[in-house]
This record gives sequence, structure tokens and C-alpha cells, in this order.
Amino acid sequence: MEQDDILRVASYNIHKGVQGIGPGRRLEIHNLGLAIEQLDADIVCLQEVRKLHRREQAYFQRWPELPQAQFLAPEGYEAVYCTNAVTRHGEHGNALLSRWPVIGHQHQDLSDHRFEQRGLLHVQIDVHGRPLHVIVVHLGLMAGSRMRQIERLQGFIGREVPSAAPLVVAGDFNDWGVQVKRMLAGFALLEFDAPRAFTYPARLPLVQLDHVYARGLAPLSLHVPRGRIWWRMSDHLPLIAEFRR
Repeated sequence: MEQDDILRVASYNIHKGVQGIGPGRRLEIHNLGLAIEQLDADIVCLQEVRKLHRREQAYFQRWPELPQAQFLAPEGYEAVYCTNAVTRHGEHGNALLSRWPVIGHQHQDLSDHRFEQRGLLHVQIDVHGRPLHVIVVHLGLMAGSRMRQIERLQGFIGREVPSAAPLVVAGDFNDWGVQVKRMLAGFALLEFDAPRAFTYPARLPLVQLDHVYARGLAPLSLHVPRGRIWWRMSDHLPLIAEFRR
């Protein structure tokens, strides 16, 4: 199998680059930058990415001048960010870092009620002259919301992604059951069938909230880095999936 035929995709909820609460909280965005580079993924799908946060910027001396998506992008990667939630002190959302040229992107609001601001980020990428569609999601905490968000995702794909085009859908699905997986399989989105790809909580992972699904690509493997260096940076562990193009 040619290495050029392998597509490596990572999904990572970075918890806004900060761990802990109160005066003991730690700025982890610099460590996350090194970690994302070590993932060596062609595409990195990120959730809970800050564009800005005035209070945290005033609190931490080493708060980056760049928005987090641009700050985290390894050299040579393109960064795309769209806001899901606007809060009192700033805003955050989904981001995508790509080793390949980005040829277009758009955002779709997926909020199901006024207490949770959610969305999807759709990015089109040119991979060796072939278009690849990637959708980054962060779904709601309530089961009913997630079901409705998956239905809206399906409608979005039907409108915006050609049926013959390869597609990746990745992110924090906030779901550890099988209903979302079955719904996605109903419109040909599949993931590698790994028995223990647990990603949450990072210190002692018990469930898999993070997933990488694909249509038009063959799932090859799934990997979750483990160890203290990883669980200190976020409440989620990253998920790395490989596909054959």
C-alpha cells in the first residue's frame, strides 16, 4: 500500500486551551501546539477552540496573540475556524488544520435550544487534485438534541456534498451509545471498528465521545495516545484515524 494512499485524520477537543478551574488553572495551549504537530495528521479537526477570550487573556501572561486555530497550526498547514458560541468574554467554535490546500468552507448552526450553541464546520480540501469534504462537529449534551442534530447534518450533506465525493465527519459527538453510529451508517458514514478507542475522561477514559466517520474512504485503523502528557492537556484524548483513499 502506497503511503500517499493513506489519509490520516485526528479529532481533538482541546477544552479551550486551559485545564483546571479557579486560580489553579493552567494554560495548555503551548503544549497542545507541540502535541498536534506530533500527531502528524493530514487533517486535524478541533473542537472548543477559542477565537478570543478577554478575561483569560488578561489572566495568563503567555496567552497567544493569534487566535488559537492559527496558533496551533503546524508550519505549512492552513487553519480554518468558525464560531459556534459567543459568550460574555469571547467566542469559541470548531477548527480544521489541513496539510492540503483549502478550497472553500462554510458554517452551519446546529443549536437545538438556547442553552447550547452548537455548529458544524464544512471544509473542502484539494488532496492531490481531488476534492475531499470534511465536516467538523460538536454535538449537544442532550440525547434528543443529538438526534435532531444528526438529522440536520444528514440534510446538510445531502445539499452540500456531492454523492460521489469522499467525505469525513469528525468531532466530539458527546454520545457513547449506538444510536448516532446507526444513524450515520444509514447514510454510508462508517468508522473503523475498534473495540477500545476510549477518549473521555482523559485521565481515566471510560467512553468514546470522539469519532471519525467517512464515506468513500476505507477505514484502516484507530488510535488513541495515552499517558500523563496527554491527559494533562485536555479533558479529552485525541483520536487518530487512518483511511485508504
